[in-house]
Amino acid sequence: MLVDSHLKSAGPKDPFPGAAEPAGRDRAAAAPSPTKGIAALVVLLLIGLALYRFIGGTPGRPEATAKPAALIHSGDAVAVPDGSPVRSKLAIASVIAREVSRDLALPAVVEVNPARLIKVAPPLAGRVTQLKVTLGEQVKAGQPLFSIDSPDLAAAYSDYDRAKALLALAQKNRDRQRGLSKIGGAAEKDLQQAETDYATAEVEDQRATAHLKQIGIDPETPNKSRTVTVVAPMDGSVTDLGVAPGEYWNDSTQALLTVSDLSSVWVTASVPEKDIAQIVKGQPVDVRLVAYPDEIRHGNVLFVSDVLDADTRRTKVRIAFDNADGRLRPGMFATATFHAGSRTLATAPTSALLLKDDLTQVYVETSPWQFEPRTVDIAFQQGEQAFIAKGIKPGDRIVVKGGVLLGD
Repeated sequence: MLVDSHLKSAGPKDPFPGAAEPAGRDRAAAAPSPTKGIAALVVLLLIGLALYRFIGGTPGRPEATAKPAALIHSGDAVAVPDGSPVRSKLAIASVIAREVSRDLALPAVVEVNPARLIKVAPPLAGRVTQLKVTLGEQVKAGQPLFSIDSPDLAAAYSDYDRAKALLALAQKNRDRQRGLSKIGGAAEKDLQQAETDYATAEVEDQRATAHLKQIGIDPETPNKSRTVTVVAPMDGSVTDLGVAPGEYWNDSTQALLTVSDLSSVWVTASVPEKDIAQIVKGQPVDVRLVAYPDEIRHGNVLFVSDVLDADTRRTKVRIAFDNADGRLRPGMFATATFHAGSRTLATAPTSALLLKDDLTQVYVETSPWQFEPRTVDIAFQQGEQAFIAKGIKPGDRIVVKGGVLLGD
């Protein structure tokens, strides 16, 4: 009995001892490993997280709502929607009208009236023997200016004497032929020839006489010297002198000196192209000279030049002043203040002006928080205010601050 119970407890004996051990190892290898399971789970979690973020979600948080647009553009028009941060940065105000009387102050200079200026040239080529005046000297009409020794004057005297002799001979021959023709003692062709010769000699005499008078010589003067004295053509001052005694002058078209009548002078101002429309003939002008800063001379616009300088884009405006006391001297600097008539213009702060390419624009409110850019023409600026000639009108509401944000 003891043997049987021992056998029962031990169980049937394996006929292949040692074969059960390998089978146990295969079963252990076939069972899933805890480490590999954890790795697979982690991979699945990462893939799920990536997909969740790809579709816009945030782990553990609700999906965020989209922000509203700051500006809405429709062509050139711009709208600022509710909730836009741009609204707090814009300032809008109405355009107002102002009556302005603008004075235009421009630099000017004193000039000689061209109609009262004579450039004196020598009548003949020759050597200047005497200079009888100095630069800046006042002269009277007929006063000697300079003397010139010219061989051409001797030739002019010779031409005159020859013309006189030929005229006398032609006259005698004509009279003789007329007498013979009356008694039938001369041919008709001889009389015609005598008449022609006389007419030719008379014309030559007139030419020689006129030449001497042009030089300033009396044809009948007994003293036929080679020296000719040139006199002042009018009262005035010698404002330019370009010759000295002993100098030989062979160009009779070039002036030796200039005589100017300074009893009346011009003050000439250069007006910019943009301001030409404000200047008219007869407009009152105040002139203050640098030499006399405490004096103001009142005048009127004499005329506005019809020509615009292509380089400076300015035109000349001249004001005439009486200068009997001689205090206004050519070349003096001055300031001319033109008083323009008053006019009403729309005004806007300079902060409302925006530069786009070569144009100046402002943003105009067409409806609440709806804007459009509008090009304006600026008449002029005064401090921080711009006076608008065209583009906007009084009552328009414009962006006066932050307008640059609307163009972004």
